[in-house]
Amino acid sequence: MDYISVTKDNLEAEHICCAISNNKDIQVASKKAWMADRFDDGLVFLKSVERGKCFIEYIPAENAWNPLDAEGYMYIDCLWVSGSFKGHGYANDLLEFCIKDSRNKGRLGLCILSSAKKKPFLADPKFLLHKGFSVADEADNGIELWYLPFSADAAKPTFKPCAKQVHLDETGYLLYYTSQCPFNAKYVPIVEQTAKDNGIPFKAIHLNTKIDAQNAPTPVTTYALFYNGDYVTNEQMNDKKFLKLVENNKWCKGENA
Repeated sequence: MDYISVTKDNLEAEHICCAISNNKDIQVASKKAWMADRFDDGLVFLKSVERGKCFIEYIPAENAWNPLDAEGYMYIDCLWVSGSFKGHGYANDLLEFCIKDSRNKGRLGLCILSSAKKKPFLADPKFLLHKGFSVADEADNGIELWYLPFSADAAKPTFKPCAKQVHLDETGYLLYYTSQCPFNAKYVPIVEQTAKDNGIPFKAIHLNTKIDAQNAPTPVTTYALFYNGDYVTNEQMNDKKFLKLVENNKWCKGENA
C-alpha cells in the first residue's frame, strides 16, 4: 500500500476518505475548511492513495480540539481502516508512521480516545492494548484517554477537569459538535429539523474554535449528545436513528407508561 500526506498544497485535489469526493458537497467543504486552518497547528493527515477509508489524522495535543492536559504528546484524532482495507496491516502502517514522525518531532508519546468496550467512532481498545497503549485517564461516562509514552518517565496525559464529570444541568437533548467530522455538516441540521418537527427539545452547540473545544464539558467533541444532562452517545445521528433513540429513552424512563 502506498500513502500520501494531505497538505495545504493538495487539499483541494485529494479525496479525504471518509466523505464523498465532490468538493461542492457540504460535508467535504466543511471538513476541508476545518483541515485547512489546522495545518499551521501541526495537523497531519496521511491516507492511502487508493480511495477508501484508510487514514490517520493527528495533531500536537496542545492544538487538539479536545479538553486535554497533554503537553508534549501527539494526539490522534482518528485512525480509520474499514471495508476491504481491513486485515492487511494498514492500521499498523499508519500508526508506525505516526510514531516515527512524532519521535522525530520530539513528542513525548501518543494519546487517543477509546473506552473499555469498543464504541462507534473511537479507537478499538484491543488494538491499542496490542500496540502497547494503556489507559492514562477516564471520564465518568466511560470515555478513556489511552497513551503510548516514548520514555518511562513521560508524564501521563489527562483530561481537563471540565471533562472528567460528564453531566450537564440541561433538559432535553443537547449536542456538542465540531466541523472535524464531515458528516456533521449534513446531519446536524437534519436532526435539528427532525426535533423541531416532532416537538422534541433539542439544542446544538457548534464548537467553532480550539479554545471552545478545549474547554468543552465532554472528552469527545466531534459529536457528543446529551439527554437531560446525561451523556448518551458519540455516534452521529440521522433522522431515523435520532427518532429511534428518542423513543427508546421514553420507554426507559417510563414516559410511555
